[in-house]
Amino acid sequence: LVEKWKLVKGDLVQITTGKDAGKRGVIKKVLRDKNRVVVDGCNLVKKNIKRTEERAGYSIMKESPLHCSNVALVCPETDKATKVAWRYMEDGTKVRMAKESGSVIPKPE
Repeated sequence: LVEKWKLVKGDLVQITTGKDAGKRGVIKKVLRDKNRVVVDGCNLVKKNIKRTEERAGYSIMKESPLHCSNVALVCPETDKATKVAWRYMEDGTKVRMAKESGSVIPKPE
């Protein structure tokens, strides 16, 4: 399990591997117990809904969870995928900082 999560709900991330590599989206859900995140509009899979007596069967496209190592936060300054580190500001507050540009990545509202 990941001990120190750098990804939170509402972050803009870029998918780094798989069929959706290069796509960007916002994190809808973080599954900390499984080390996975659900990204809006990415990693879509077809889910078949069974027919019942009242209605016919149909299929929907649903977002499937991705492993947290397959996504990277997008730096707000350079607009590129970046690695993230925890740093302390002068006033003692702990913030996420992009390793390449050194800019602070704010937590989403």
